[in-house]
Amino acid sequence: MAGRESTPLRSVARFARSYMLAPGVLIATYLVVQLLIVTGTINDYAQTTITTICINIILATSLNLVTGFTGQFSLGHAGFMAIGAYTTGLVTMRYPTFWGFVGSLALGAGLAALVGFLVGLPTLRLSGDYLAIATLGMAEIIRVLLLNFGFTNGAAGLNPIPQFVNWTWLFVFTVGTVVLIYNYLRSAHGRNTIAVREDEIAATSIGVNAVRTKVMAFVIGAFFGGLAGGLYAANFYFIKPDLFGFLKSIDILIIVVLGGLGSLSGSIIAAAVLGLVSTELQRFADLRMVFYGLILVLIMLFRPQGLFGDRELSMDMLRRLLPWRYHYVGRAEDKPSRWPVKLDRVAPWHYEYLGKPTGISQDSPAAFDNVVLRNWREGPKP
Repeated sequence: MAGRESTPLRSVARFARSYMLAPGVLIATYLVVQLLIVTGTINDYAQTTITTICINIILATSLNLVTGFTGQFSLGHAGFMAIGAYTTGLVTMRYPTFWGFVGSLALGAGLAALVGFLVGLPTLRLSGDYLAIATLGMAEIIRVLLLNFGFTNGAAGLNPIPQFVNWTWLFVFTVGTVVLIYNYLRSAHGRNTIAVREDEIAATSIGVNAVRTKVMAFVIGAFFGGLAGGLYAANFYFIKPDLFGFLKSIDILIIVVLGGLGSLSGSIIAAAVLGLVSTELQRFADLRMVFYGLILVLIMLFRPQGLFGDRELSMDMLRRLLPWRYHYVGRAEDKPSRWPVKLDRVAPWHYEYLGKPTGISQDSPAAFDNVVLRNWREGPKP
């Protein structure tokens, strides 16, 4: 009786552990990196690499919302980044305070979103190559305007920009960006976005406003692109228009394609990988774009869907990579007399299993906490 009374408590404990895993990992990551920075284990060069990776994660996930989840091929993300960077640089140079920095980030992201709305409303009626050309032209117009305006200091750029960005700011904004985009995709608006990507005509026929859905995704992507530009300006002291040209848009697009169109976790991992590779290629600056082009060719030939395709990194995916993988089959006291029997899921982290477990003893590591398990490799599910 006592065992049965404790069963719900065990289920609650497992449920709590499952849903506290991601926040726990994030908090541990922040604390470990912060400790390494404070103790000097991570030097300034490594901090610059971490900063680049975090900014690229924001840029890639926001572009993936437009290109991967909405299906709109955009080459104008560098233009939104430039708006955020110059807004933050101009404001913080005039008001080098904490609130000046926070306000400049919000203002830069807001202006980028406004430009995204004004540009997206007419251009998002296009699709494919036409949309790519239109967004590329928008980014080039922004770059040329920054190059010729007097208050932006023209080709000489802005210098010195006060540095406010540290690991805490990077962590908060990077995690916040991913969480917000993830929750947006799980909302009704996000489902509309994916419906428009899959079949715009069918989505329209069931009442989805395709233009509004695409513009909303484009505006959100522009907002976070401007935020990434503001973080860039507040960390690297110096910006100029040429930093936000066509090649920068290609850099971001390569990250999205490498990680997988429609995969946020793929964009995160690809941003980290390419950030580390770019750091190692700094001594061969002229060959960097050659290397990126080679990556694109190889991806299109051997893995056109990217590293993750449209899937997200999950415990299921990690288990498939392990040599020993198990499926949940229910508690021993609940085991029915006849097999195979389909057992319902009793918790989100448990698996359904069809079939009879064989070769499992009470002393086996596979039999723990009164739960019957079997090796995945014993055979396919019926």
